[in-house]
Amino acid sequence: MEINALLREGVRRMGSREYLNPTLDSVLLLSYLLNVDKIYIYTHGREEVSSEIVDKFFSFVEKRREGYPMNYILKEKEFMGLKFYIEEGVLIPRPDTEILVEYILNMIEEKFGSSPLNIVDIGAGSGCISLSLAWYIKNAFVYSIDIDDKALKVTGENIKRLGLSSKVKLLKSDLFEGIKSLQLEGKIDIIVSNPPYIPPKVIETLQPEVKDYEPRRALDGGEDGLDYYRRIIPDSKVYLKDNGIVAFEIGFDQGEDVRNIFLREGFSKVDILKDLQGLDRVIVGTFEGD
Repeated sequence: MEINALLREGVRRMGSREYLNPTLDSVLLLSYLLNVDKIYIYTHGREEVSSEIVDKFFSFVEKRREGYPMNYILKEKEFMGLKFYIEEGVLIPRPDTEILVEYILNMIEEKFGSSPLNIVDIGAGSGCISLSLAWYIKNAFVYSIDIDDKALKVTGENIKRLGLSSKVKLLKSDLFEGIKSLQLEGKIDIIVSNPPYIPPKVIETLQPEVKDYEPRRALDGGEDGLDYYRRIIPDSKVYLKDNGIVAFEIGFDQGEDVRNIFLREGFSKVDILKDLQGLDRVIVGTFEGD
């Protein structure tokens, strides 16, 4: 079967759904199976494809038609200009989370100068936040924390692929539990997290790609979505240096609620950053010390 004919059939079988782009998805799937770039697909339309590739292609098309995430098929997602290995069982990195990383990168020099930095990332998932910070901040050491074995496996793979083993320590931990023995009290400059923050009733309204396939434990933030902010913020004070910061991704309507948690816990300055749509996306609290 020729490439062009295969693509047409892929588009036909995939059909039209709000979360699909059948033409682009078909091109990406075939590029992945043939290990070529998209330009090759576009310029070699008359090339014959083996029956083995055809069968795999249609198998992937059916998965996409059902809503199975493209990144789980391709095993890859770009984040902050870096390529991350991804597999089912970890949250797929999203552009919204880049706002959190970009904020930290932009404020580093003004706030911390060239001093060595200790950073804790809680709920590492794929490692996209931890490893982006370790990659772009020359003087940073990152403690990358997750309680889930699949997340630890994927982050570990990304540490190897990016060559960051000397700058990142991967730890299995329920929030701060796993670092209590490391004597890091008062030694952390930045605590960062993209915690689960979606209420269960909202998860049920999300696209099938998300609610049916991405790990619910990485999405579900409790009844009002604020459970993890309530747990992380109070304990963070034990580990932060004076004037250290805690930076979170938040839901679009959670800014004031999370700000109030910070203020109740004695954080002197709390800033909310908006995304390109003008919605709350990142919140940063500064702790001056007790």
